[in-house]
Amino acid sequence: MPQLPSPPPHRDGPDGVLAWVGEHLGHLTCDGDEGVRASSVRGGQGAADAALAALDLTGYAARRSEVLPLHRRGATRLSPYVRHGLLPLPAVWDAAAAGPPKDRAKFRDELLWQEYARHVYARIGRDLTRPLRFDDPVGTGPWSGEPWPQEMACMDATTTELHEEGWLVNQTRMWMSSQYAVRAGRDWREGAQAMYQHLLDGSPAANLLGWQWTVGTGTGKVYGFSRWQVEKRAPGLCRDCPVNRRCPVQEWPDAQAGPRVEPPEGLAGGPTDAGPEAPEVTGTPEAVWLTAESLGDADPARAAHPDLPAVFVFDEPLLARLRLSTKRLVFLAETLAEAGAEVRLGDPVAELAGRPLAATWTYVPGWKRKAPQLDVVALHPWPWLRQPGSGSLRSYSAWSGGGASRSRR
Repeated sequence: MPQLPSPPPHRDGPDGVLAWVGEHLGHLTCDGDEGVRASSVRGGQGAADAALAALDLTGYAARRSEVLPLHRRGATRLSPYVRHGLLPLPAVWDAAAAGPPKDRAKFRDELLWQEYARHVYARIGRDLTRPLRFDDPVGTGPWSGEPWPQEMACMDATTTELHEEGWLVNQTRMWMSSQYAVRAGRDWREGAQAMYQHLLDGSPAANLLGWQWTVGTGTGKVYGFSRWQVEKRAPGLCRDCPVNRRCPVQEWPDAQAGPRVEPPEGLAGGPTDAGPEAPEVTGTPEAVWLTAESLGDADPARAAHPDLPAVFVFDEPLLARLRLSTKRLVFLAETLAEAGAEVRLGDPVAELAGRPLAATWTYVPGWKRKAPQLDVVALHPWPWLRQPGSGSLRSYSAWSGGGASRSRR
């Protein structure tokens, strides 16, 4: 397929990039007649750098789970930039050094969770859609026909923010996943996909693992979303809720994780495919292949070959299957416009065929399938926060060593 015209830079106004996404990618999204929309979280290295420079962790430990009012929230909203490699985890870890000790420790623990999810995904890949330790949760609720009923103010507020902003605090992600799979008894994998379509930080690794921990398939402990959490974290929502007097989540749910299951092969131990520990160069590259996992200036391949053109391929077969929201594609388009990347649409293997490439190794299964079919002559290591090993990945707490500790190559 011919190269696409470059997305217009955001400095020229938001309408240009919205029109670009609508024209070239609109047929691949889930938004339908709603048109192209953008989040208030802007894409691009400049936006990522500004967000990191403004990082203030004061009060983070106490307020990261606050939902409403908005000014009470302590979450940083760095996650979209972390997910797409605009802010590598090691850089964010280092930036947290100046925070108050308690807040720094909690924040770094969240970074380690992201790293842990990547280790799990690198080890077992798409088997992350299988229950990790316990079967699907057993429980039913009065809203079994509608997993996120809009009559409930808490569900209306969270789904609205998801669809309009493409970002949620961790607390409301837990509400939504528990309501979907524990209360309504729906398949958690379908709920994870419905959320993933809209999240700017949507990552198969972190999203799937977060759902598994919430619904109990990862720990055996079901997160029992109830009115108590809403009244604590979002005062006022229940007061104005249409079903205030007949709240379906008034009490703790009568639900539990299913019986123990055999974990996916390798979860309990075994080698993790972590990529090379040093650059592997077999030829002279002519371009740097960027992927959605690593779009930033610090991408190792891009940093090693700053004079080469960068190329990104919107994977048309994949997008046709995922049906992401336009918000996510606008975020990517803004990032690619700022990077000055060559942009293509199609099957990456076909679009990049015959070009000697420099690339950064990536932990996702799709990259591992496609890269061997291409002429990658300069392969660069992934910037792990903690180098993967061969130990058990069945428990985050055991893997993390009790929280915010760090081991770096």
